[in-house]
Amino acid sequence: MPKRDEMAKNRWLSPVAGTIARSELWRFTRRSVPRGVALGVFAAFIIPLGQTLLAVALALPSRANLPLAAVTTLITNPFTVAFWAIVAHKLGQFVLKVDAGMSGTANEHIQSTWFQEFAQWAEIAGVAAFGFVILAVVGAAIGYVLASFIWRFVVARKWGSRPAKFKSPQPAE
Repeated sequence: MPKRDEMAKNRWLSPVAGTIARSELWRFTRRSVPRGVALGVFAAFIIPLGQTLLAVALALPSRANLPLAAVTTLITNPFTVAFWAIVAHKLGQFVLKVDAGMSGTANEHIQSTWFQEFAQWAEIAGVAAFGFVILAVVGAAIGYVLASFIWRFVVARKWGSRPAKFKSPQPAE
């Protein structure tokens, strides 16, 4: 991941260099970390190509952590995209109940082979696209909640491991 200063000096990013270089987008805070994770997961599932650019574009106005938004888009990569496509198709079939709704007189009237093949391909693609939308929304919500809990757990452990002289005094009974 390039550093903030390197991105600000890049000639391709010069129109948005001031926005990208804002320090609040690069800090790891209690609010920016879950936002970055959620936006990265959302962008990873909502479009197949250019998801990192989408995650960065969504992170700018929402003040999410920019590096986390970009890194969490790697959930969908060339090695895992086939797995996620199958999961999205199965999820879309389950939610839409496609198999139950496909029998009837409408299918009997369509006799052309090329039209049947096209309709079958369009059905599979549409069901998978709907599954990807569900994965994007539900995955973003789960990512946000999970990142919030992990953040709180890590901070609580750090506070618990502090030396006794830095801890707040306990009230006397």
